[in-house]
Amino acid sequence: MIILQFPLARIGLFFILGLLLYQKGFQPNGFVVFIFLFVGLVGLVTMHRYANKRNAFKSFGWLVALLSVVLGLSTAAFDQDTRSRLHYSHLTEDQVPYHFQLTLHEKLKSTKKNQRYVAIIKSINHRKSLGKILLNIRHSSQNTNIPIGSHLAVDGLLYHNKAPFNPNQFDYSGYLENQQIYAQIYTLWPKLKIITTENTIWSKFSNFRTKIIDNLKKSNFNETELAVMIALLLGQQQDIDPETLQEYQLAGAVHILSVSGLHVGFIMLFINFLLKPIPNTSRNTYIKLLIIVLALWSYGILAGLAPSVVRSVTMFSFVAVGQHLRRSVNVYHSLLVSVLLILLWKPSFLFDVGFQLSYLALFFILWLQPLIADFWQPKNKITRYIWDILTVSLAAQLGTLPLSIYYFHQFPGLFFVTNVLVLPLLGIIMVVGLVAVIIGCFGTVPKFVIVPLTMMIAIQNKCIGWVASWDALVFKNIGFTAAMLWTSYLVIIALGLWLQKPIYKKVVLAMVSVLLLQIVCLHNKWQSTNTQEMIVYHQKKSTMITERKNNKVILFGNDSIQNTIAKNQILQSYLTANFAKLTQRENLQNLYYFNTKKILLIDSSATVPLNIKPDIVILVNSPKINLERYLSAYTPKQIVADGSNYKSYIRLWKATCHKAKIPFHITNEKGFYKI
Repeated sequence: MIILQFPLARIGLFFILGLLLYQKGFQPNGFVVFIFLFVGLVGLVTMHRYANKRNAFKSFGWLVALLSVVLGLSTAAFDQDTRSRLHYSHLTEDQVPYHFQLTLHEKLKSTKKNQRYVAIIKSINHRKSLGKILLNIRHSSQNTNIPIGSHLAVDGLLYHNKAPFNPNQFDYSGYLENQQIYAQIYTLWPKLKIITTENTIWSKFSNFRTKIIDNLKKSNFNETELAVMIALLLGQQQDIDPETLQEYQLAGAVHILSVSGLHVGFIMLFINFLLKPIPNTSRNTYIKLLIIVLALWSYGILAGLAPSVVRSVTMFSFVAVGQHLRRSVNVYHSLLVSVLLILLWKPSFLFDVGFQLSYLALFFILWLQPLIADFWQPKNKITRYIWDILTVSLAAQLGTLPLSIYYFHQFPGLFFVTNVLVLPLLGIIMVVGLVAVIIGCFGTVPKFVIVPLTMMIAIQNKCIGWVASWDALVFKNIGFTAAMLWTSYLVIIALGLWLQKPIYKKVVLAMVSVLLLQIVCLHNKWQSTNTQEMIVYHQKKSTMITERKNNKVILFGNDSIQNTIAKNQILQSYLTANFAKLTQRENLQNLYYFNTKKILLIDSSATVPLNIKPDIVILVNSPKINLERYLSAYTPKQIVADGSNYKSYIRLWKATCHKAKIPFHITNEKGFYKI
């Protein structure tokens, strides 16, 4: 592969290895890392004098690799806000009220109950503090958009992030912690006061974006089409209704709703078009370059600087520099430089799904698309155009397929139809949309712009909706492990290398990679057919228990659980992750036998069978039971209380179990219970 011939590629790989090691728990003391880095740099400079000798050159290479790993570790360590003693995670307790002074940094999509913002802590109870946090403001008649950059005084409850309460669920706390958000504040409008508003570049751009959106809303756009246009051009998906968003996901077109390389490329072409009348003198070339780079980064800030936006703007900035300096720009080199610069600035982006998907898609388009396109060279212009769209779509989809299935457990079978239908129209929408946004900077948009733009977006939405309606061709609930993810990429890369140059060694590599993937799949199948477990889930106001023997699952639950199995994400996530299938449904029982253990379930009827000494007691639906008397008579080994119980009852049971020295498991504190 050409990309591996760059020394920067190997440096980048070892640097990323350092970030991964830190993420996985290898977190040496910052001072120790700094010493290693300093000594290594001194050794590197010293050794460089002798690098002309072969052995010294090899040692030099290994030292560079080691330093790259250390640089990755140090970058990750120094990026962590929690290393400071003033970070709020060291100064606060869970579910305790505090008085906060904070600054709004970013507006997020609202939930049914709350308006949500990312905020920067300034002080807690008038004591200096720092760190990013989520601010949740309960909806009320006082609802209003608070300007970004506002300094607020807030009284509210602080909740630290918690791991998922049920098995194989999306780890939202891990997602937040990758963004260095470790807690959330919940408050009401009367407990919030705006003190002042600061004027930073970030706040000015954010509030300017809000002004543009307000002007667009005043221009009589249809709500659905306007929400799509704002997502396409300004990277804000907050106002898209869930149904439209789901249709884009099922059709494999959700990427066009996030500002990425496609959108930034259009912006760059548009700016180049506007600057074309300016003569290409030596001085004007630098002025043009400055205008383009400033415009790209201004657009990036306006779009919210999401990881995919940062990647795209950085990439196209390098392309612009190369073009205007009359130098041939190697796209792989630009790709590598942009990765390193972004990760040096924000190492947490490495663990962002959008960042991973956008870079993989771009890399595979650059590498794999020409190989696929060489299979057929159509002479007709229209056929060639459609063939180019198909090959680009196929290369991008192959590159992101394993990662998409790993994160989302689904695959849109008609992705190529979506791209053929949408991409030609998207170019026109982007051009007209840019005109609308530019006019929206100053006031309302005239009808002669609104009407065609609304019509085109409506056609695009209908095409997306039609593709998404083919439900049988959207493959859902696909089980996929981390081992399958890595071996799948090994297969794709090995086959690509073989396609590039079909020699014996590459054929062997391809066959070995396929064999390795088969071994991983067989191991997963063996594991799924040799597991027995019983799980008590955490669900508010209801009880759900599953018994799994091999890959067959029996569900125990009341009628509300039984009637909503298809929509029950907790159950579906468990089945998908464990390659299991639901074979039986049963109502809740008072007595279970599982792996030589007797399990007694006591519900609101408080029925306690006599002469049965259980190993585990499960309390559900707030039974009125004298637990102290029961424990003294039967002394079970474990008590479990799920989310269907009153919190006041749980507090009493917890105290009783503590007094009797019997383990007490509460699902709304410790999560699911597995036997």
